[in-house]
Amino acid sequence: MPTLARLTRGLPALAVAALFVLPASAAEIRIGLQEDPDILDPHEARTFVGRIVFNALCDKLIDTNEKLEFVPRLATSWTVSDEGKTLTFKLRAGVKFHDGTPFDAAAVKANMERAKDLKTSRRKSEIASITSVEVVDPLTVAFKLSKPDAPLLAQLSDRAGMMLSPASFDKPVGPKPICSGPYTFVERVQNDRIVLERFADHWEKDKYHFDKVTFRTIPDSTVRLANLRSGQLDMLERLAASDVKSAKGDKSLKVDSVVGLGYQGISVNINNGARADTPLGKDKRVRQALSLSIDREALTQVVFEGLFEPTGQPFPSTSPYYDKSFPPPKRDVAKAKALLKEAGVEKFSFEMQVANSPVDQQVAQVIQAMASEAGIDIKLRSSEFATMLKSQTAGDFQATRVGWSGRVDPDGNLHQFVTTGGGINDTKYSNPAVDKELNASRVVYETAARKAHFDAAGKILREDLPIIYLYLPAWIWASSAKLDGFVPNPDGMIRLANVKLK
Repeated sequence: MPTLARLTRGLPALAVAALFVLPASAAEIRIGLQEDPDILDPHEARTFVGRIVFNALCDKLIDTNEKLEFVPRLATSWTVSDEGKTLTFKLRAGVKFHDGTPFDAAAVKANMERAKDLKTSRRKSEIASITSVEVVDPLTVAFKLSKPDAPLLAQLSDRAGMMLSPASFDKPVGPKPICSGPYTFVERVQNDRIVLERFADHWEKDKYHFDKVTFRTIPDSTVRLANLRSGQLDMLERLAASDVKSAKGDKSLKVDSVVGLGYQGISVNINNGARADTPLGKDKRVRQALSLSIDREALTQVVFEGLFEPTGQPFPSTSPYYDKSFPPPKRDVAKAKALLKEAGVEKFSFEMQVANSPVDQQVAQVIQAMASEAGIDIKLRSSEFATMLKSQTAGDFQATRVGWSGRVDPDGNLHQFVTTGGGINDTKYSNPAVDKELNASRVVYETAARKAHFDAAGKILREDLPIIYLYLPAWIWASSAKLDGFVPNPDGMIRLANVKLK
């Protein structure tokens, strides 16, 4: 057998060296996203795919693992005072932001104050209990709370706990976010790609093996999978359920899945500007009729091969906060028609926004067909996902076919969507009784006591239906068979620590 020395004899030195250079795909990972992220500012952002990008770009105070346990990141430990009104973090030494400035307690204070004070911040309601942040010493910071806050740790394991360089606060953050994560921002081409590069000074750099991370926006799940099969992608998030069998049968690919934390549904404009003035927005009986017109079981079978679970509530059935007394609503067209007649609108029409991905289009079309049998005419308005959310925030919608990726703590699936002034309450729904129950759930830590408040709020919300819950997704990823080290997490995130291409 020829030796390496014989094979390379006579070749120029550069050519010999090239034999040992890793292929481009080993130095770069290319990940296909279903939507284009919104603004890359963790204090203002709201999209699921944006969180995937942030997980490579921005370190958090704490994180969750695949068992949904809180684990240290920028904070090495934390304690809650006996009365539950002081949360103290010990911080990691030697951490730098991407601009070279040090991460310390003063930086945490600046970030939390920006998240609370920035006019456009979506984190305000998530961290509303924080009255002040005290710098105890350079590596110790104390959050003073107005009252005990059971969900706060979970919020700080997500965007509310992502740390930006305070030196970047004098100009808009979104165009070039400066964090302290394992990868730094390079460029963004809207609706096409986001490119990151390895941060040489990251405190955990040895766990990250790619020099470059490229996120590609490809709304069409079929096209995403075709790009993966052709080698243009190394991984994609949200493999279509209809493609699971085919992907599993392809030896060049691997499929990972896990039960998720979130839900999908329809958000209805209740009181967000002039477009709320519809029978759907003004009369809960009309919303109840729409809900009853939908066969959730059939929807999940037709679109998702039965891999997703029908629901009528915002918590997965695996959660201790799931209300077992309320199974997924059954379709009842006769009752839906009776409710519409009672409301004085036996036949009516409304417009529903829907994202332009094929799967979302199919879901909306199935709902449209089902609702028509009850006398409800749904006009579909399709747009790019971030544009759809922008319209929803502005109140330029009657209803939106949208969902939520889910949070570890149940508060994150509900409070900010349905309480008065909630950070993502685009429907502008407001009910003092719901506010009372969900606010009370935040100040107790025992599961049974919290669940009682969630159940009480849920009973009201099932009548009012500002959000009509439809199904509980599972997260399904597909990747090259050469990808190694990826750990599926119920939050749906892609964490690149220890991930390699063989």
